[in-house]
Order: sequence, then C-alpha cells, then structure tokens
Amino acid sequence: RMKRNILLAALSVALLVAGWLGITGLTLLVALVPLLIISENLSDSRRDWWRMCGYAAATFLVWNALTIWWVWIAAPIGPITAGIVGTFYNLVAFMTYHYTAKRAHRALAYTLLVTLWIATEWAYNSADVMTFPWLLLGHGFSGDIWAVQWYEYTGIFGGTLWALVANIAIFEILRHRTTATVVRAGIIVLAPIALSLALYFGYEPSERTTTVSVVQPNVPCYEDEREAAGKMDPTENTCRLLASVPQGSSFVVLPESALAYIPGVYSADEEHLERLMPILTLMHGGHLLDTKLIVGASTVRYYGDERKTSTAHYSDWYGWYDHYNSALLTNVLGEVEDIYHKGKLVIGVEAVPLKSLFDLFEVDLGGVSGQLGWGEKHSVFRNGDVKIGPAICYEGLYGNYFAGFAREGAELMAVISNDGWWGNTPGHRRLFDFCRLRAIETRRAIARSANTGISGFISPRGETIGQRLEWNEEGVLTAELELRDNATLYTRYGDWVARISTLVAVLALLYYMAYRIKRKNHLVD
Repeated sequence: RMKRNILLAALSVALLVAGWLGITGLTLLVALVPLLIISENLSDSRRDWWRMCGYAAATFLVWNALTIWWVWIAAPIGPITAGIVGTFYNLVAFMTYHYTAKRAHRALAYTLLVTLWIATEWAYNSADVMTFPWLLLGHGFSGDIWAVQWYEYTGIFGGTLWALVANIAIFEILRHRTTATVVRAGIIVLAPIALSLALYFGYEPSERTTTVSVVQPNVPCYEDEREAAGKMDPTENTCRLLASVPQGSSFVVLPESALAYIPGVYSADEEHLERLMPILTLMHGGHLLDTKLIVGASTVRYYGDERKTSTAHYSDWYGWYDHYNSALLTNVLGEVEDIYHKGKLVIGVEAVPLKSLFDLFEVDLGGVSGQLGWGEKHSVFRNGDVKIGPAICYEGLYGNYFAGFAREGAELMAVISNDGWWGNTPGHRRLFDFCRLRAIETRRAIARSANTGISGFISPRGETIGQRLEWNEEGVLTAELELRDNATLYTRYGDWVARISTLVAVLALLYYMAYRIKRKNHLVD
C-alpha cells in the first residue's frame, strides 16, 4: 500500500507542476484527486493522520521545488523559505479536510478544504513580507487564457475555486460511480470554459488607442557578466536603441534597472532629481518631442536626524534615509514629472523579515538590495489625456494590488522588470504569463519592458500582440494599444472570492466544533 501511495503522490506532483512548466494548467482540475484517494484509504487513527501529513507535505514540497528552484540562482534562501511557508499553508487546508472527513459529514469536509485553501492562499498573497504568491492555484492557468476570461469577475481566486471544486467533483465519481456524479463533474469542468469562450469571442475592443514602445537593452545583471559583455555603463547602448523609437509614441517604457548601472545615478535623491536630467536628456535623444519615458531607477529619500519609517537606514554622513525601487516619468528635457515607488517588494531581497539571516547571502540584483522602503500609494503617469499605471516587476503577481492602478484611473499598464538575475529559466517566462492574467482581470492592455526578456505587449484579452523580445535579445518594439476606462467587477471589488471563502471557512469551523460537542453529548447521530 505504501508503494501505491507514493505513486499517487508522485502523480499529484506531476499534475500540479504542469501549469508552471508552460504545459497547461487544466491538469489542476484533477491534481489533488490522487491525494484524496490516499486520504480515503487511510483510517481516522493518529498514526494514519501523520502518514497522510507526510504524503501531502512531500507532494507540496516537491511541487514547490520543481517550480521555483530557479530562485536559488539569486537568493538560495528564497526557495527554501517559500517552499516551507507555502507547504504549511497547503497542509492547513488539506489536513483539516482529512481530519474532518473521518469525523463529520463529507460535505462539511469538502467545504473546509475549498474555503481554507483559498483563505490560506489569500493570507499568503496579502502578507507584507512573508508573501510569495507564485503557486496560488489560480496562477496555474496563466497559459490557458482562453479558459479563464471570467477572471475579470473573480480574479485568480476564482481559478483556485474552480480547480478545487473540480477535483472534488471528479473524486466523487470515483467514490460513487453514478450518472449524477458524472453529469455534475462535467458541468463544473465545462461551464466555466464555455463562459470563458463566450467572453473571449464576444469581447469588443475599445476604439481609443495610443502608441507605446518598449525597450529591451539586454544588460547582464551581475557585475562580472556586465564587464565581460562590455556593458558596465549601458548608456550608449540604451541611447542607440531609443534612437530607433518611431515618432508618435505616447510612452517609451524602459526596464526596472535602466538607470541602476549608471555611475552617479544609483543613489539619486528624489528631492534633487535634476541630477538625472543630463543622462535622461541624452537618453531621450531630442527627437521624441511629445513622448514621455517611463524608466526604472533606484532613488533615496533623506530624513536627517529623524527616523520617519521602520525601513529607514542610518549613515553617519546622511542620517536616516530610505532606498526605493522606483519608476520615473520623464520628458524630453530630462525633467522628472512623476515618480512611483514600488509597493510590493521581493521577499529576502527587497523585504527582509530576518535581516541577519538574509545578510549571509550576498544578493546583487543590479541595483539596491536589502530592506527597501515601501511605496505608499499607486501613481498614474500621464501624457496629455492618456493615463498609464507603472507597475514594477513582482507587482505583476498581485491581482488586487495591480488592479489598484486601474482603480486610480489607469487606462493601460506598463510593467517594468529585470528578470535577468534568474538566468534563462522558467522564472521570466511565467512572470510574462502572469501579466496576461492581470490584463484579463483589469481588461487593460499591458506594455512590458524587461531588461533581458520577455518584453512585449498584451491585449485586454490576455493575448500577446505581435512579436516578443525573448531571453538574451536586444531591441525595440512598438504597438498600438487599447485605452479602456471601464472597471471590471474584479477591479471594483478585488479579492471578493477570497474574502467570502475566509468567512465561510470560519463559519464551517464553528459548525464543526458545535457538531462535535453535540455528538459527544449524544445529541446527533
């Protein structure tokens, strides 16, 4: 029996990882069925509870290892921490199901599995520091945008709900083998796909458009690689690319680290951004008179003798100060017209929960690392009457946060990123795919500029527009993008599926406690 259970757990792993390896996320609709079979065949004893916990923990840990191993390249502690925390959250839901299924009505156990899983995903997604929502089940459908167009209503937690309910429905076929269970499972699996296809083919493009260009300079992240490539100061390379940007673009989008490698710009004080004007004017080239640049930079805010934030650092020379990962909006004169500070920071690199531990791992991401300052609000950049939201890299993982730009009036989105520190691994490919889900949730076109892949454009239906610049490619792309000012249901209400699930989970746990008390007192059968 142990050998059979190991094979079932391995099957669950294979079905779980497919969505993050660029194959398909539709396997998630049956991915937990093997684990449910193991649970069904174990008893309600304490020993079997621990056996189930072992099988489930091994499954979730291997799932994490096979899908986020590439984080090790930049921060070895990253996949270890994320794997342990993510596995813990998954175990909370699954082991509560296993325990309850042996002691109460099956419907209650299923309810707890679904609602607790979504509630713990939401907790992992909403945390400030200990957060890494890469493996939320709803993200697994990022390669199947044709099947999840209804994310504009539910966001990715609707995808998690679909996956969990489908697993339960298919497992019920194995338990009962009746026509009713087959019909029910068929409806649960196919109805969301039918709705998605109706939304996909019924989509009406906006008549308002604007032209946007994206630049991919292909600058290595690590200093030794930049030296070998002759790109220690990539100014000349970037200016050459910008010279090929056509007239008429409203915005030119450069990557997250576009100014990070330029001497003297690394610590630009946002209160004295005129220091950037010469280099920004040079980059602009003077031929793009009505075009605004969106460019990534590392900025600093100085506080003097007063520590104004919990993230502030102290220097004998400057006093208290905060580093920020920022996006700048600049004009042809090199003037910085607006600035946005990143609000979702990368755990272990930009947000450090156990700083002394993470300091053991020297992480250089081509800019500032260590604890950065938190951005306090969404900014919307403007060029005339065109409004664009400037999301930075990791923020593309957070649906509700990303939708905040649309709530503030953004009619399209820019995503600036630097994915090169992972190497040519699945990391940068999935980040682009996750942006496709963000486009569907908000129904906003996206212009994505990465340092070294993937750069390109995404339509409000989540489709890639035209060609893309892949890994280790250099160039400029230009496209006509839709402008939309309508708010989707998800944009208006955010993670409402997760909030309702959390409430239902609490009520279900209270009901189970009351049920057990009554049963102990022989008040129920």
